[in-house]
Amino acid sequence: MCGIIAYAGARQAAPIILEGLAALEYRGYDSAGIAVLDADGIPAVHKKSGKLVNLTAALQGSLPEGVTGVGHTRWATHGAPTDFNAHPHTDCDNQIIVVHNGIVENYVQIKEDLISQGHEFTSQTDAECIPHMIESYIEQEYSFEEAVRASAREIKGANAVVAISTRDPGKLVAFRLGNAGGLVVGYGQDELFLASDLPALLPHTQEVAYLAGGEMVTLDNHSANYFTLDGMGVTKTPMHVAYDPLSAAKGEYKHFMLKEIHEQPEAIINSLRGRVSFDDLKVVFDEFQISDADIARIDRVVFLGMGTSFNAAMVARNWMESLARLPSEFDNSSEFRYRDPVIDENTLVVSLSQSGETADTLAAMEKAQENGALQLTLCNYPGTQTTRIADHTMLLRAGLEIGVASSKTFTNSLISLYLLAI
Repeated sequence: MCGIIAYAGARQAAPIILEGLAALEYRGYDSAGIAVLDADGIPAVHKKSGKLVNLTAALQGSLPEGVTGVGHTRWATHGAPTDFNAHPHTDCDNQIIVVHNGIVENYVQIKEDLISQGHEFTSQTDAECIPHMIESYIEQEYSFEEAVRASAREIKGANAVVAISTRDPGKLVAFRLGNAGGLVVGYGQDELFLASDLPALLPHTQEVAYLAGGEMVTLDNHSANYFTLDGMGVTKTPMHVAYDPLSAAKGEYKHFMLKEIHEQPEAIINSLRGRVSFDDLKVVFDEFQISDADIARIDRVVFLGMGTSFNAAMVARNWMESLARLPSEFDNSSEFRYRDPVIDENTLVVSLSQSGETADTLAAMEKAQENGALQLTLCNYPGTQTTRIADHTMLLRAGLEIGVASSKTFTNSLISLYLLAI
């Protein structure tokens, strides 16, 4: 999954973007790139295959100047991990600059159409067709924002896209189609941020809003305006995310996984706080209330997850059957929707996702929603996509987690699921 960070404000964008890319390295990647617009709207685009250190070395002593920019870490899907295939990508005249996460399923047809119009491509990626599409619409007298919206409506597949333009050098325009990983807007003082995940934002702001599938946003240094892809306005209220700056630093530990293993006792206490009364031996979930009628109709429980969350789901199946005496099963989210599962209104589907934005888990939840299942999601952050699909949410309270193994998430998932079974 690719990492995205973008900035519009009054500070120099390049250091902020490079810092954000470093915070997203845990996602895995094979190349990295950055683009910044200077005061005259002239773009500086730099990208390198390999680790982020290759990019920073190439920029050493000559960071591009400007207060608007985008950055990207890429996992190759279309085209080898080379400098040319790395993001950002541009149009023919280097006026439209795009970073992208996802797969443009109809890119072959789009690319053929654009080539027939005279557009020239320099990479093997599906992503490069996006800036050329935007350029094509601008040539038809569309505004930058209108051109991005029109391009989004042509694309098939799950995608997250951020674009900047030399025509509007202080503006970011982004859209999300389906479940291609998250896009989170961060609100600062006379500056706004956009990223694929919270760790890139939290050193700068704790006020965030999530972009849903089928939505787009335009940002400058003062405001964020949200719309559907049909142009209808969408109202979003930023939410506050708790953040301890020390959680983003390794401190005395060699790496984040070791640090987060040692943070598990505190995470467990946070998971239990307010949910367990040791005086009268009761478990209480104030954050959600499943009605007695809903509980009475549940005759089966299905646990969904990927990776670490899937391992927690396997354990939870045993607890739900032995403690609650409810027939239960677990499933890998990526396989669930393809096997035509038997799900109905009497099924409780419990989904687990640390980020709340796991694409396969979101797709599985949508399948369960179509079949009328009652849904509970366990995730680490409020306002994420899983919380919008589910009927009820139980926050993991694991705190910021950077290690890929997600040790705190696994432990707190087990604590929460055990309480649920009781």
